[in-house]
Amino acid sequence: MEEFIKFIKTVIWIDDLDLQLVLSRCSERKIPKGKLLLRRGQIANQYFFIASGGVRFFYEAEDQEHTTWVMFENEFFTEISSLHPQKPSRFNIETVDETKLIVIDKKDMDLLYSQVAAWEAFGRKIWEATTVRMIDQIMNFQTLSAEDRYLSFLTHSQVVKKVPIKQVAAVLGITPNALSRIRKKIR
Repeated sequence: MEEFIKFIKTVIWIDDLDLQLVLSRCSERKIPKGKLLLRRGQIANQYFFIASGGVRFFYEAEDQEHTTWVMFENEFFTEISSLHPQKPSRFNIETVDETKLIVIDKKDMDLLYSQVAAWEAFGRKIWEATTVRMIDQIMNFQTLSAEDRYLSFLTHSQVVKKVPIKQVAAVLGITPNALSRIRKKIR
């Protein structure tokens, strides 16, 4: 839980009483590598903080998996397109490593938002940062070459170390063969 407390304090200032209320609504879970946190068709009802390990979002089409997003330590997430409207998820969320999570149920998050002003600010800042990251990813697809997208991706070294090349290629929107050629070229 220490990792989560440090993360919270980098995002907002929160007094000790409110922090204790937040922590009382959290639970810790260790998930083995390769386990699904959410399956396509399920309705998301939890928020997660990654204390260690990582996850990937993926969908299946034409008998293939397509990885769309990967996240690692010190990231806060949910499947927002399912959770907020309470609609079935279009994605699977799977651990890419043994992963330690801090989990908050949707009903508890809603309660915390209504009772703790600092926590509402936390939520706003998290979703603003997530939106910026998504916009950056869209802009990269529209403005950068595949090689430049890969070079940008290298700044997230955990991704390259922990996620198979096939999945890295999917996140970059290229084939594994194209990624192999790019990697060979830049060595």
